[in-house]
Amino acid sequence: MNKLKIFVSSVQSEFAEERQMLYDYLTTDALLGRFFEPFLFENLPATDRDASTAYLEQVRQADVYLGIFGKKYGYENNDGISPTELEYHLASSEHKTRLIFISHVADSERHPKETLLIKKAEDAVVRKKFSSTVELKTAIYASLINLLGEKELIRSGPFDASMCKSATVADLDTERITWFVKEAQAKRGFPLSSTATMESILTHLNLLRDNGLANAAILLFSKKLQQFFITAEIRCALFHGNEIMKPIPAYQVYKGDIFEQVNQAVDFVLSRINLSVGDRSASIDVPVTYEIPRSAVTEAIVNAVAHRDYNSTGSVQVMLFRNRLEIWNPGHLPFNLTISKLKQPHPSYPANPLIAEPLYLAGYIERMGTGIPDMIQSCLAAGLKEPDLVQEESFKVILWRKQQATDQATGEVGGEVAGEVAGEVAETVKRVVFVLKGSMKRAEIQELLQLKHDDFFRVSYMLPAIASNFVEMTLPESPNSPKQKYRLTSKGIALQQQLKKQKK
Repeated sequence: MNKLKIFVSSVQSEFAEERQMLYDYLTTDALLGRFFEPFLFENLPATDRDASTAYLEQVRQADVYLGIFGKKYGYENNDGISPTELEYHLASSEHKTRLIFISHVADSERHPKETLLIKKAEDAVVRKKFSSTVELKTAIYASLINLLGEKELIRSGPFDASMCKSATVADLDTERITWFVKEAQAKRGFPLSSTATMESILTHLNLLRDNGLANAAILLFSKKLQQFFITAEIRCALFHGNEIMKPIPAYQVYKGDIFEQVNQAVDFVLSRINLSVGDRSASIDVPVTYEIPRSAVTEAIVNAVAHRDYNSTGSVQVMLFRNRLEIWNPGHLPFNLTISKLKQPHPSYPANPLIAEPLYLAGYIERMGTGIPDMIQSCLAAGLKEPDLVQEESFKVILWRKQQATDQATGEVGGEVAGEVAGEVAETVKRVVFVLKGSMKRAEIQELLQLKHDDFFRVSYMLPAIASNFVEMTLPESPNSPKQKYRLTSKGIALQQQLKKQKK
């Protein structure tokens, strides 16, 4: 099969890095590399031919014209026309497939002729705006997958880009979409407002097309995800020893959208590993440090969710043993990535790009392609063994724990495996008591303990602390008041003092 030739156009000086990224991506991606052959003008061997003649000839030979328009208009010929505009006009006259991507900047920042060129493109073809290299890459991915489907070169695309034929926009949770937009605005400068229509937000994320919703839209924002994909869940288990053995002290299956699943799974782990609680000598807040860095736990779980094979009947599994944390993902590494390459900064090849981008925009992934190296470095900096990465039937990440014997010597508030320091008080209650000072809002206590899922914190931490009379409400007659705060009872003060003595 002959590959479809893509002519990548832009003002070279403005998008040099993005152009090279796209070239590398299109030539190495396991799926797109089978169908597309990209062309960059700077890769053309030096000849005696006129440059304008050479690049226009490449446009004629191409099947797809991929235009990237930004601020600059570029060099102008004797007629005052830039190479980019000449390329676009030729691609139009030759009836090439035109995919246009426009950088998200104010018109006042653009060259006037560039603004006019964009207006021509907007009147003639479907175009996408992008604010970052990640958004550009994801938008191009979605466009090329659609093109392959339209040309019937593939009969089914990647899972997250395939259409969920039984779903409609009514199946999505508007509150979760609003939450996402606010998070993405705060974390990554997401260009759309939370007051934008659901359709415009979904379209911007490449989740909504003329023929319906992509599977990724359901995974990210569905009200009842498991009605569509029953195995899209995270199973979490705690074991007393270093092997999978019954009885299992704690076992939870987390459902909901994938943001909620990640939050609940991370909180499950944090509530059952050891943490160190510092003093307030350097800050008014109590510094809390978990034995496995929270960032490492989050990266491992998010990685499993973003890269798993959703066609598999398996689920993501999170298993906490006495000496380690294991995260199993029903998926495989891309053919061009090895375990050794994965441990170094590397190009990002997400198995589910339409899922990966929103996770990045909402701050669940810090930097594309560096998550695993960052996870390794954070564990080493915490004095832990280097994490192990294993590819078998599933992909497995192993994060090693600290020696349990050092708990009391280092003044740590022990995890569920480590035994009690104050009678039979639940570990989660002890943690609330230890960090609570004066009167504090629930959200303030939750933030100190670095927990994300509100319901998990309320059910596993606050309600037991109140029920056991260690913590009380400042407004008991108005439990749902926005002014509600929490403080220690006399019993709670006594427990806090006991915990502090134990720490010394």
